[in-house]
Amino acid sequence: MNRSNEKPGKENGRRYEKRSSGWKLLVLTLAALTILSACTSNKITSTEAEQGSGQKDNRDTSSNGQETGSADQEKVSPERLIDTLTNGSKEAVYNQFTPEMKQAVSLENLKSTADSFLKGVKSWKQAYRAEMNGLTEYAWTDDTGAKGIRVYYTKDQQIAGLSVVPLEAHPDTDSKLTQTEFHFPMKGDMFVFWGGQNVMANYHYEHAMQRYALDIVRTKDGASYQGDPKVNANYYAFGEPLYAAADGTVVDIKNDIEDNVPGVMNPDEAAGNYVVIDHGNKEYSITAHIKKGSVAVKKGDKVKQGDRIGDLGNSGNSSEAHLHFQVSNGPDLFTSQSLHIRWADQSQELIRGNTVQGLPE
Repeated sequence: MNRSNEKPGKENGRRYEKRSSGWKLLVLTLAALTILSACTSNKITSTEAEQGSGQKDNRDTSSNGQETGSADQEKVSPERLIDTLTNGSKEAVYNQFTPEMKQAVSLENLKSTADSFLKGVKSWKQAYRAEMNGLTEYAWTDDTGAKGIRVYYTKDQQIAGLSVVPLEAHPDTDSKLTQTEFHFPMKGDMFVFWGGQNVMANYHYEHAMQRYALDIVRTKDGASYQGDPKVNANYYAFGEPLYAAADGTVVDIKNDIEDNVPGVMNPDEAAGNYVVIDHGNKEYSITAHIKKGSVAVKKGDKVKQGDRIGDLGNSGNSSEAHLHFQVSNGPDLFTSQSLHIRWADQSQELIRGNTVQGLPE
């Protein structure tokens, strides 16, 4: 869904500034590589890096700072990336950048940004790994939970995106779960594209109205579609049935918004077609981006958990067929606050990169 109450979907190809930190983040749209940027932007590859200028250094150094020769002799694997940025040759990392990345960021700026951001960090732990449509994303958080790093690797180990991310936690709401126990609203295995409790794993997290929202797709062999990516029917999730996640009363629906051509979004109708269910205790589930004409309930209907409510589509501010699901303390997506969901199956972690098992098929 959109990231704020303003018109969504406008950030691609635009530089913006984190004024609290002084870091400038550049997001580029590339045609050669694609990943889902659900609810926010067109189907893109995000090349994220600090931009600047400077001269390239032709030396390579090992982790102890000594010269080792040509930087392209050995690829920097994801497992070695942070240690190389901290103690080794940043040129070795830079040499693995895609041509588009090298146009966006200089070696000198990579060096200065890495040195500044990594300074004082004692340790890092991997936060998640996500593979989608030809790219594999790796993400780490530092020992304090205040900093994050993510990188996108292509199949041939080029680096198609790299970003450093200041992280902010919201422990007051993170620790409060809904009174209602919810079941996953789809059947079969589904891939969590956005989900988690930081902005790297879940871009919704930055905004209270969508903080614990999920974006869900179906994948096969690491891809969300086959064939022509401009055809909705080629996406594995398109047309999949959606179910009530808990008992309740339908309080709002929309059913007449056209499904987008993938990559062309509709920010004027951000949620697209949707179903809102009142589960009591000021807890409302919002199921968005439903396929036009497929909504199977009407306002006032009493539903039981597992009742079909519609089919997954690509309506609204959506770049490809996916489910946006959240629970809020009111029925209006944009004036309510998102609630941390209590799931019936607490053994599954609904965080970015995980495949979760939905309702029995």
